[in-house]
Amino acid sequence: MRRLTGFLLAFSVLALPAIASAQQGNADVPAGKPQTVTVTSTRDPVDKSYRKMIRGMERFEREHALAPQATLRFHLLPRTPGVNMHGITLRVLGDHIAIPVQVAEDNTFVLPRNEQALREDAAVVANRKTTSMTWRAQVTTPGLPPGTRRLGDLRLECLVGMEAGLVSNSSPLFGWISNALTTPEQVCNSPDGNFLFFTDRPVFSVILQAGERTEILPFRMLYAGAEQTREMLPFCDCQVLLDRTYYAPIWDRSWPDDTLVSFEYMDDPPAEGPP
Repeated sequence: MRRLTGFLLAFSVLALPAIASAQQGNADVPAGKPQTVTVTSTRDPVDKSYRKMIRGMERFEREHALAPQATLRFHLLPRTPGVNMHGITLRVLGDHIAIPVQVAEDNTFVLPRNEQALREDAAVVANRKTTSMTWRAQVTTPGLPPGTRRLGDLRLECLVGMEAGLVSNSSPLFGWISNALTTPEQVCNSPDGNFLFFTDRPVFSVILQAGERTEILPFRMLYAGAEQTREMLPFCDCQVLLDRTYYAPIWDRSWPDDTLVSFEYMDDPPAEGPP
C-alpha cells in the first residue's frame, strides 16, 4: 500500500542497504556507513500509482500493433493557472526506495521499471501540488508530416492513459468521462468516452484525412465539447488548456489507424487571398 504521508514534506531518511544499491553513483559508499537520501517534495503533492503506470506501459506493448513504429513517453501538462512548469522533478517513492526520474525540457519522461518499487506499491510523485498538473501518455510515430498526428497513435494513447490511471478529473458529478465507462476498452471505444487530447497551441480546427476521405471535426469535438460552466471547469483537467483540447473519433473504425490528424491553430497567419 502506498504511504505518501511521510513524503508530503522535505525530509531525510536513513537508507537501508537495499536503497543504497538502487541509487546510481552510490556504489563507492563505505560499507556500514549510513546513507542519507534527501527527498524534496511538497504538501499535497501530485502523485500517480507506479503499478498502474507500469501496467500502462505493458498495455502499450500488448497493443503496439495500433502504432507499430511508435515510442511511448509520459507527458506533464499544466492544469491550474500560474503553475510553474519549469524545473519539475519526479521520484518513484516507496516505503524503502526513492528513484529519481529524469524529466526532459518538454516535460516528458520515460518511467524506469523497478521490481522493489512494484512490490512496495510505490507512487510517482512530482514537486507540484495536487490538481496543478495533468498527465497523459504520449505515443509518437516518427516521420509523420509536420504538425500532424496519427489516429492509431491517439487510440493507443487513450488505452495507455486509462490503464495507467492518468486522467485526473476530480469530481464524479462533473466527470468528463462517464461513470458508466470504467475500463480502457469502454472509454476508448465509445463516443461517450470523452477522452481529451491536447494540442501544442490554441486550436481552430482539426482535420482528418485517410486517402481521398477528408473531414473537419465538428465544433462539438473541440474545446472539451464547449459545454463547461465556470463551476464545472475546475473539475476538468482541461482547466487552463481548454482552447487546446479536442476529441478524436478513436472509437470509429471506419477511420483506419493510419488516418492523419492535422490542425489549424488560432495564431496561424491568415491565408493569402487571390491577387
